[in-house]
Amino acid sequence: MGAEDWQSHLLETPEEIGALLDRTRVVAVLGMKTDDDPDEPAWFVPEYAKRAGMRVIPVPVYYPDVTDMLGEKVYRSVSAIPDEVDLVDVFRRSEKIPPHVDDILAKRPRAVWFQLGIRNDEAAERFARAGIDVVQDRCLLVELRKRGR
Repeated sequence: MGAEDWQSHLLETPEEIGALLDRTRVVAVLGMKTDDDPDEPAWFVPEYAKRAGMRVIPVPVYYPDVTDMLGEKVYRSVSAIPDEVDLVDVFRRSEKIPPHVDDILAKRPRAVWFQLGIRNDEAAERFARAGIDVVQDRCLLVELRKRGR
């Protein structure tokens, strides 16, 4: 991949995002919350994605005693997930993303999605240079609804 080609992995248009969602089946959710916090986006967005037909694999940062969420086994890192991951949906503050970058890169998902209000251009560039598609500062639930899912 040429030095300039990596920017093609930074997805911003409705068409690019729609195409990504059309090919997404398995979503790992980094920073997922429990149903003890039903009003938290880090709970209700993954719950919506599951109802929209996606497999949601929880990767909570907190809740060390929780072993199951939404009927799926909890993993403590993205790279520990044994199955293929289409998308890593990130619910971490922008400044908390860097410690997770190497773990996500080790898993080699097809895409990384930073939720609404979350942007980290340095991390996005690292993922894009590795050939991983990146969406920043968008809500997965809103984008799924736009597509009738």
